[in-house]
Amino acid sequence: MSLLSLTFHCTKNNLEEWENYMNDTLVLMTENLMDVNQYILSEVHSDYIDEGKNYNLLLIFENDAFREDFVKSELENIAERIEMKFGQEVMIFNTLLNPRKSRM
Repeated sequence: MSLLSLTFHCTKNNLEEWENYMNDTLVLMTENLMDVNQYILSEVHSDYIDEGKNYNLLLIFENDAFREDFVKSELENIAERIEMKFGQEVMIFNTLLNPRKSRM
């Protein structure tokens, strides 16, 4: 199992448009990813963020090779599409998670 956490930070000005995009386009893109076994799309609650909102997409891959392929190709495509639509109003932060122990 190999995990990738994608955090999307959206400014206050584009929250409604981003949520519509996320619920329609991003979910559809995620559903169509062949190498992703499972995913969780979450709204992130934080007491420390006032200037916008964070959302997280946790992707679960069978192994590190599938995750690496995704980061090199699919993630770039997704990031380009989001940047074309939202510019600097939506920022993407990716974090490679390397489980040490799991009960999943």
